[in-house]
Amino acid sequence: MGVSADTVRMGLSDCSLLGLLLSLGVSACWGGCPCSDPALCQPIRDTRDFEVYVFYVGGKNWKNYDWAHVTTVALFAPYDPELMCFAHSKGARFVLKGDVPLKDIVAPDARSAWIEQQVTLAKAQYMDGINLDIEQTVLPGSEEYYALTALVKETTEAFHRAIPGSQVTFDVAWSPAWIDLRCYNYTGIADLCDFLFVMSYDEQSQIWTECIAGANAPFNQTIQGYEKFINIGIDPKKLVMGVPWYGYDYSCLHLTEDNQCKIEKKPFRGAECSDAAGRQVPYRTIMKQVNASLTGRLWDDVQKAPFYHYKDEKGDTHQVWYDDPESISLKVTYIKKLGLRGIGMWNGDTLDYSNDPIAQQQTAAMWKALLP
Repeated sequence: MGVSADTVRMGLSDCSLLGLLLSLGVSACWGGCPCSDPALCQPIRDTRDFEVYVFYVGGKNWKNYDWAHVTTVALFAPYDPELMCFAHSKGARFVLKGDVPLKDIVAPDARSAWIEQQVTLAKAQYMDGINLDIEQTVLPGSEEYYALTALVKETTEAFHRAIPGSQVTFDVAWSPAWIDLRCYNYTGIADLCDFLFVMSYDEQSQIWTECIAGANAPFNQTIQGYEKFINIGIDPKKLVMGVPWYGYDYSCLHLTEDNQCKIEKKPFRGAECSDAAGRQVPYRTIMKQVNASLTGRLWDDVQKAPFYHYKDEKGDTHQVWYDDPESISLKVTYIKKLGLRGIGMWNGDTLDYSNDPIAQQQTAAMWKALLP
């Protein structure tokens, strides 16, 4: 079992943190390198021209990632020393997840203590930085607004000082237009960390029009989000494009002849409708279902995304929207056009990594689609 960011938020001193790590079996990482080659416990210092950022959520699928191109793996699962050693052997960074209630780090002393805990944990596990995944509501001018900017500044300084070559990144919604009331100091945060990971998905978290199912990451809306980041003064090289390796399954209250799926009202942060009316479905499940569905793969040329319909055991009609190599490749063409730093996905473990030959082709195509 690994140690999560939640565990180290408890205000532990270095000594008690060491005791906790030892009790949880992380002694090899603290007291000695767990890799067969001690050189693999050294931090990664090189930065490649094109970033391929992978979120890891558990299991052993990481053994089948496209390591020829992966540059960073963000740990959103229990710590795995084998994965750390392997990532370093491929020249890829391995970074912590960082999340903390902003109200808990408004005070400078509390903020410093939290940052110190993250640095201590990263060094104990021979990691290369931290991904700040703080997807919380923040109002402009609030204490939390200023504390968040200070947190990014101080975290970046502390990691860069303690771990040479380390990387500090910050996750943002698909647009800087205060999505889901995330009213952050976007330009300041971008300047203060190594880069922003733009989560260009869940773009239906607030549906301001009719309650109709739609693409998770519609093309035009996605690209407009990046243009807005750049237009407010953020360097394109500070932006990594995030794409979804999952879709949404919606139960249709009514399906029109032109494929409009009326969905249940699920209010979210001021909007009457949201993607909470659906459920997330991994790409591997979608690939097993689409060919046996009522329609097979359909394509929406406005949103530039695939979808299909199926009936459940109750006879209810569902509409599933997702991204595949075609829709992702269309977005990836804009990485070069806009001069972005790279690409990544949520998440690396949603594909089918089995020995099935069809699954292998599908998985290879999704990895290949990430490359401009």
